[in-house]
Amino acid sequence: MIDTPNENTHTDEATTLIDVLLRHAYLQPGRLAYTFLMDGEKEEAHLTYKELDQKARAVGAVLQNLGADKERILLLYPPQLDYIAAFLGCLYAGAVAVPAYPPDPTRLQRTLPRLLSIIKDAQPLVALTTSPILSMAKLLAAQAPLLREIRWLATDTIADEIAQQWQAPDVTQDTLAMLQYTSGSTASPKGVMLSHGNLIYNSRMIQTAHNHNEQSTFVSWLPIYHDMGLIGNVLHPLCLGSRGVLMSPLAFLQKPIRWLQAVSHYQAHTSGAPNFAYDLCVRKTTPEQRAGLDLSSWRVAFNGAEPVYHRTLERFFEAFEPHGFRRDAFCPCYGLAEAALLVSGGYPTDFPVFCAVDATALEANQISITTPEQENARILVSCGRTWLEQKIVIVDPESGRRCSPNKIGEIWISGDNVGWGYWNNREATREDFQAYLADTGKGPFLRTGDLGFLREGELFITGRHKDLIIIDGLNHYPQDIERTVEQSCDVIRHGSCAAFSVDIDGAERLVIVAEVVRHYWSDRHRQSEEGQPMTQQHLSVGEITDMMGKAVSKQHNLRIHDVLLIKPGSIPKTSSGKIQRHACRTGYLTKEFVLVEE
Repeated sequence: MIDTPNENTHTDEATTLIDVLLRHAYLQPGRLAYTFLMDGEKEEAHLTYKELDQKARAVGAVLQNLGADKERILLLYPPQLDYIAAFLGCLYAGAVAVPAYPPDPTRLQRTLPRLLSIIKDAQPLVALTTSPILSMAKLLAAQAPLLREIRWLATDTIADEIAQQWQAPDVTQDTLAMLQYTSGSTASPKGVMLSHGNLIYNSRMIQTAHNHNEQSTFVSWLPIYHDMGLIGNVLHPLCLGSRGVLMSPLAFLQKPIRWLQAVSHYQAHTSGAPNFAYDLCVRKTTPEQRAGLDLSSWRVAFNGAEPVYHRTLERFFEAFEPHGFRRDAFCPCYGLAEAALLVSGGYPTDFPVFCAVDATALEANQISITTPEQENARILVSCGRTWLEQKIVIVDPESGRRCSPNKIGEIWISGDNVGWGYWNNREATREDFQAYLADTGKGPFLRTGDLGFLREGELFITGRHKDLIIIDGLNHYPQDIERTVEQSCDVIRHGSCAAFSVDIDGAERLVIVAEVVRHYWSDRHRQSEEGQPMTQQHLSVGEITDMMGKAVSKQHNLRIHDVLLIKPGSIPKTSSGKIQRHACRTGYLTKEFVLVEE
């Protein structure tokens, strides 16, 4: 570990993220590393590489004085640049960063339990935060005593002069850098152990896949406590020595055009999000707002949804092609916390790869190639291919044997980007990170829990193994049913519907939980409270569920056992916006949801 690198040190030769930042601070101290946009528009704050290094040294020095070497450090910040300095400060202290997000006072029942579970699991020495959040934490301690057991430190009170006390720690590529807690889309969050080497290797994979260099500007509204936002849009630009322009997720959700305006204004090379964000831009931006956009610089529009939808890509291209957006900018990709971030992705200038398959065969885990024009065709979007030395194999999840090319199986991967396992959870680590092929004995592999297939080197995702709905011996992917439900009626909120099965008298039956749009909820409840009859323009709950049932029956040959229409904003989701179907199932069984008035 060196304090000041020499000019012959290259980022691709660095073995730790500390080496990376020291090099940039030495060779390009005045270059902007990050810019934060207040309200998604006005530039609120900047950090040069020199300033970032100094702030990281200051935080690192304070932590070193607290004996934080190899200890876990919890990070609780709003979306802002202090978060980045605190994360790197943990690494500068030789400590283990634990990114999290502060509980939302308006949604404590959903956000506080997750935070408490992380604290119980990670057992952090210190929680780093800001002064306002520290005040909130003290108030919450009355109902969550665990918060009082942690030492809290507001980093906005640390003097810059303390940076002089920092000493370079004994850190190598094999040093644990962070615990990345899984999103919890199918289970309780678990802390993935990622080393400096894991993070740098995954950054090299992303660089190779997306043809990045130090001139590649990134724009992002994704949460920086989540893997796609933190690793893809904060740590990866850091490894490149490029610039990241950030805004809060709320700024984007309130006004989606802000994302596109930032891409246009800063002439971003790379920016992306899951399906719903592209759909939101199409639905919630006007021709007047789009006027003046120049999206011609956008070369990597990544989409990290599971799966990526063909119609989402087509609608976005049709809406923004007149403003310079190019179809070959789309880079569908696939990743997960256990592999740092990226597993597969497309290359810029390559058009997205589509594959039409027979939907009936898909229900039997078989791949039967057809044409898009066929009535029973389902169009799948490739999530790209593997990069560097990482390996992807498709395996029968029951037998552990590799699948034939025409069969869907579980995606297993191996590579230097794959984490060590789950913190303090040997059983789950053995089950997920230490899989070996039954027919050849090769391994270890990471079992992703996702289903898919490989075709001509391209990876296609079909769903999650644990979310799969099996009724009468046939497989049904919940995301397909959810899309059908969303399209069956205008009052269903897009991206806020869950399909799952429950056991009824020994047989699996289909249940739908779906949020209604806000104006429908408010209109019905206002009229209900005032005792006024419903107007003709509003559908009844029965009419809506009937429309859902007919659409699901026609598209999937399934009968819906029960439907819950619920309050907007109440369906359980992960920090990255994925539906937590297991939590929805629990909420259904325990009758926790607030329903639309009949």
